[in-house]
Amino acid sequence: MTLSDPNKTLLLAKQVIQTQASALEDLVEQVDDNFTKACSLMLETDGRVIIVGIGKSGHIGRKIAATMASTGTPAFFVSAAEASHGDLGMICRGDIVLLLSNSGESDELVSLITSLKQLGTPLIALTGNPTSTISKNADIHIDVSVREEACPLGLAPTTSTTATLVMGDALAIALLDARGFDKNDFARSHPGGKLGKRLTLRVQDIMRSGNQIPKVSAEMSLKQGLLEVSNKGLGMTAIVEKDDRLIAVFTDGDLRRALDRGLNIDQTKMQDVMTTDYQCTHAEVLAVDVLELMQSKRISSIPVVNEQTTLIGALSMHDLLNAGVI
Repeated sequence: MTLSDPNKTLLLAKQVIQTQASALEDLVEQVDDNFTKACSLMLETDGRVIIVGIGKSGHIGRKIAATMASTGTPAFFVSAAEASHGDLGMICRGDIVLLLSNSGESDELVSLITSLKQLGTPLIALTGNPTSTISKNADIHIDVSVREEACPLGLAPTTSTTATLVMGDALAIALLDARGFDKNDFARSHPGGKLGKRLTLRVQDIMRSGNQIPKVSAEMSLKQGLLEVSNKGLGMTAIVEKDDRLIAVFTDGDLRRALDRGLNIDQTKMQDVMTTDYQCTHAEVLAVDVLELMQSKRISSIPVVNEQTTLIGALSMHDLLNAGVI
């Protein structure tokens, strides 16, 4: 099967996006005191936030739970269908239940209300129908109603699920802010993968050290400096004093300028071609922060020093790439 009218397909895609974008603009006006009440309730509890849904709302619920859990609010998802067959036991006193249902009349969720109330569990409902059974039985109702679905048949949950997801994200981020959840907290809950590396990896974890560090003295010849640059493969060398205190660097750019001047590599000293206005970093700095510095200064390698400006390491873009920071 092939597209009979590509232009029509493009038009439909744009209409879907415009419909959902318009719905989100309307959603801004639907955020009221019930939103802040819900946030306060979730902040005050010593328990977890349990998101309950079914069908497409269930899929959205899983994402909301994951976002909350990763941003400082203990949360997990329970399928309404499974809750009726034993998983209700996962919900304890002190927990708060967030019920998701566009119609507000989903049988699987309605059937749980009595049991949840007997448990004394506060209920927060996100529905598109403020007068529905679920909305009326909730302690707090947040309106996520939309004028129309993006589906041309008006049947497939599209705009309604987007609105619910965005409201869930708004709750998660509002709670993040209220808890003072910062980058270090985020790193602790994201230790794996590229994101974890960007948030936890420090220069000292990946820098080159010992004999891997390119370094020469200012009195050495340009030829000796070039050999050090070539042997260490970082495209630069540090210029140090006898105590390894960093005083300058020599880079590929400095080499080009030296060659343009026609300097003799045997007779020229490193002190005549080195750069004293250089960039350096420290071992405890986050690797991602060094990456931003190197990108902004358009440099491919950087020396690492301690508080006394003693050279202790070196780092290149290639090292950052191999470590998964880039």
